[in-house]
Amino acid sequence: MEIKDLLRECGFRFEKKFGQNFLTDGNLLSAIVSDAGVTAEDTVVEIGAGAGTLTAKLAGSAGRVIAFEIDENLRKPLAAVLGRFGNVETVFGDVMDFSMEEIENMAGGPYKVVANLPYYITTPVIMKFIEQSRRMTSMTVMVQKEVAERLAAKPATKEYGRITVAADFFGGAVYKRTVPRSMFYPAPNVDSAVVRIDRNKRFDADGELFRKVVKSAFAMRRKILSTCLASGLGMSKEKAAALIEMSGHSPSVRGETLSAEDFAVLTNVIKNNM
Repeated sequence: MEIKDLLRECGFRFEKKFGQNFLTDGNLLSAIVSDAGVTAEDTVVEIGAGAGTLTAKLAGSAGRVIAFEIDENLRKPLAAVLGRFGNVETVFGDVMDFSMEEIENMAGGPYKVVANLPYYITTPVIMKFIEQSRRMTSMTVMVQKEVAERLAAKPATKEYGRITVAADFFGGAVYKRTVPRSMFYPAPNVDSAVVRIDRNKRFDADGELFRKVVKSAFAMRRKILSTCLASGLGMSKEKAAALIEMSGHSPSVRGETLSAEDFAVLTNVIKNNM
């Protein structure tokens, strides 16, 4: 049965507040599973099961799927789509209301995140997992094309920002494919893209301090880095400028020109001299 017909038969109505745009193209769904590198040995955490079309594809390839869904009204459609799979656990609730410890206890070991993320929650979800997860090995997400470009951006470009540095510190984002808006039901107003982020931490730095440094650096994009660090870390501008110079950069440098590796070096300098 076509997903449109199933939703209609189940009396489902789209909730605008949840940003619901479901994928229906079988080839695209298979491509996303392939992009994520899902195998029978994998546990997959899916965020936003929706109508279960991607969940079903994941279930066909993964050993186990834990699918979070915020909309209780999708219980009936999901039961119809996923009833034949014995390796899917559907968790109804907002994934942001679960602690990372709770999520990782459900997974029980290493896991991959795969998701068609609603636009309104994209950045919070990505930041939650790449900053807090201890067991996630990769994250493959469908996001707004603009966000995908930010995730894979290079320093000193307008797209480059805190989320870029966070993803790069975790392991780096790879832009996999562009997905036109016509591939969704209902169609959103913008195109989307698939991005994969693999855990491959290349920089040795204290994670908590690193996040504070990066957050400070991008809090005031038009200000030089020393001003941002002084404000964000509670130090004098002179001290901030000296630390930046010790890390190999001009005191007048702007945060958006530094790579994740540069921020890691700066973090270590700050840690060793504070």
